[in-house]
Amino acid sequence: MRCPYCQSEDTQVKDSRPAEDGVAIRRRRVCPDCGGRFTTFERVQLRDLVVVKKSGRKVPFDRDKLLRSMEIAVRKRNVDPERIERAVTGIVRQLESSGETEIVAGEIGRLVMEALKSIDDVAYVRFASVYRNFREAKDFHEVLGELRGDEDEE
Repeated sequence: MRCPYCQSEDTQVKDSRPAEDGVAIRRRRVCPDCGGRFTTFERVQLRDLVVVKKSGRKVPFDRDKLLRSMEIAVRKRNVDPERIERAVTGIVRQLESSGETEIVAGEIGRLVMEALKSIDDVAYVRFASVYRNFREAKDFHEVLGELRGDEDEE
């Protein structure tokens, strides 16, 4: 593993332990050249996933981008970061076990919405406002109706 500080390719593992409920390994590393310390995570990857954007453009799936988007949705909310990590791991597992290598971006958004709905209502509405591209106040009203369970009213 290359050192992120000095780019040396000779780093040493000082400590390894299970992480994320046993689905990853957390490794503490040290660089003998500069003395820098850093952490890496090792996860099983069943297949390389590709995200198909609305425009038709294809980009490699990025687990960290998914995690960041969910962290933004729960920012300043009292949500345990471990719950977000577990939700992301669950979403990635669902995507990898679907059998498809190309995933439509909207499907990922739907899975995130599902996960956030059970984690935090405010985070759900925040994510929905971006995912569904809200343009006016009534869009928020409709999502709040979904949370209350009265989406059939109109």
